[in-house]
Amino acid sequence: MRNLWKGAISFGLVHVPVKLYSATERKDIKFNYLHEKCRTPVRYERICPACETEVPMEEIVRGYEYEKGKYVILRDEDFESIPLETTKTVEIMNFVKLEEIDPVYFDKSYYLAPGDGGQKAYELLKLAMQDSNKVAVAKVVIRSKESLAAIRVYQDVILMETMFYPDEIRGTHLMPEINYQVQVHDSEAKMASNLIESLTEPFNPEKYENRYRKALGDLIQSKITGEEVEVVPRVETGKVVDLMDALKASIELAKKEKDKAGGKRKKRVAKGAAKGAS
Repeated sequence: MRNLWKGAISFGLVHVPVKLYSATERKDIKFNYLHEKCRTPVRYERICPACETEVPMEEIVRGYEYEKGKYVILRDEDFESIPLETTKTVEIMNFVKLEEIDPVYFDKSYYLAPGDGGQKAYELLKLAMQDSNKVAVAKVVIRSKESLAAIRVYQDVILMETMFYPDEIRGTHLMPEINYQVQVHDSEAKMASNLIESLTEPFNPEKYENRYRKALGDLIQSKITGEEVEVVPRVETGKVVDLMDALKASIELAKKEKDKAGGKRKKRVAKGAAKGAS
């Protein structure tokens, strides 16, 4: 991996040199837009409508529209001259419990690796956060934007997750649909809780897969090889009008799925034991 940024974590009077790496990557299948008649990729050009010419990247600058049609120009040196410590420093402000941060605040994850000569300070910060079971709330500037960030230990490395500021989280009051009045009976609430309990299990990310991406990949491959694409008919679940009937049916279905999964696990364990014995 190529590091995206070099700086330091500011931890009181301690500076921890670090390198920033992206912790995630998109696995989406990408498409090109083609001209249907000749299958040629459509080219997108940067055209200046005033000059009626294509504009090369080196002539493109960033402008902020402060009035309609009026812009102030900002160049790279302008961003670098902003008098903030966070332009090259992850500034830790305080420590909190991870469960106190609502997931709606999290944006993107980055790995922080120790920079040159920073291994001991890096290890010290990591061990201190592990022992206290706390995460750090910090500020950092990445790509010309200062973000809040949560710093925590993940799989024995320090992970930084950029966060939205409170004024960037849209209020739920903006949705008129939530202004409803309904009455939920105790029996319905208890049945819904039972359904949640029946579907509860330890989180195992390996069991989840992107089925849409896999199906899309299979579709593309079949078109490449000229195979006939089979359309799998959708299973009609039937309309359940009564809410209690739907909850009961869901609980039964969840139990069956758990029993089926348990049976598969037992078979895998037995097969593994048989291989070990041979």
